[in-house]
Amino acid sequence: MMNASEIKEHMEIAGSDGQHLGTVDKVEGDRIKLTKNDSSDRQHHYLSVSKISGVEGGQLKASATKNDLQMG
Repeated sequence: MMNASEIKEHMEIAGSDGQHLGTVDKVEGDRIKLTKNDSSDRQHHYLSVSKISGVEGGQLKASATKNDLQMG
């Protein structure tokens, strides 16, 4: 599991398929708050830190695709 302290504001998050999932606004406990700019409804969405498998080239890599993740 990813250590939340390694996650920085404005990092891009990509799904396991390489597709853009969002951009980190900030970390709140064990959840990553995504920027509104990446959402079609212009609302903040959240992704569990446990869904991040690591960092590659300064980009966070999720353990699944956008369709497979529960982002609320």
